[in-house]
Amino acid sequence: MPDAHAPAAPSTDLRERVSALSYWAVVIGLGGFTLVYMIVPIGIAVLMSFTDGLTLRFPPEGYSLRQYRALLDPVRSGPIHTAAINSIGIAAWTALGAVLVAAPAAFGMARLGRRSATALEPVLLSPLVLPSLVYSLAALLVISNLGMGPAYGFVVAGHIVVFAPLMYRTSLAVAQQIDPAQEEASTTLGAGRLRTFLRVTMPALIPGVLAGGFLVFMQSMDNVSVTLFLADPETTVLPLRMFAMIEDSLDPRVAAISGLLVAATVLVLLVVQRLVPFVRRR
Repeated sequence: MPDAHAPAAPSTDLRERVSALSYWAVVIGLGGFTLVYMIVPIGIAVLMSFTDGLTLRFPPEGYSLRQYRALLDPVRSGPIHTAAINSIGIAAWTALGAVLVAAPAAFGMARLGRRSATALEPVLLSPLVLPSLVYSLAALLVISNLGMGPAYGFVVAGHIVVFAPLMYRTSLAVAQQIDPAQEEASTTLGAGRLRTFLRVTMPALIPGVLAGGFLVFMQSMDNVSVTLFLADPETTVLPLRMFAMIEDSLDPRVAAISGLLVAATVLVLLVVQRLVPFVRRR
């Protein structure tokens, strides 16, 4: 007697094949489009950085290292160097402040009960929801009402407030994977709370701290709104300087700055990737 379910097998196989093809079409299609959309503008900017012309143009008018030589010239590009130093300093202080504020908060939240963590987490992540332009304007109004003006320190503090949630998220993801039994074993063997934190907990948090530090540093380097409202006239940062150069004369040195930033980002990513396993072994 033939099986009553036998005719349904080809239909089921066809449905599974169509589903698999649809899945891969969406993944490859959307994923490929996203990669192209992200990578192609970066490639164009890098190509334009090697232009031999006097203005930004694609395709370039010949290729040379002329813009990089001009960018490294301390006489011609002195204001750019000053802006870059300011941006790097602000980003470094911001990353350090985010570590001191967000990493302990992430560790504490990982040890709280689920209800308490659920209630407090939206407060810690609120700077990600609030537009940085709104926060910057509000911070400027508060500073003005206190009788103070924009300053370097306020820029760093503003960046810490806005970007510390990035450090919090990466650190929390790692902190939730730390086994509390390791800390209990350390204290049982005679180590104090501080020694346990430094020798057991902190090394386990390092991957999240490094990833968060990288994100915070790069976001701080690229920020405009907070710096625009909270910086004093003497504190010129690299993004604002680049905007001014494009607005004034389409200066091709902007493309050279972009090329150096891309190279620096890739280098830092490689260093962090190599550093995390080394720290874990230590």
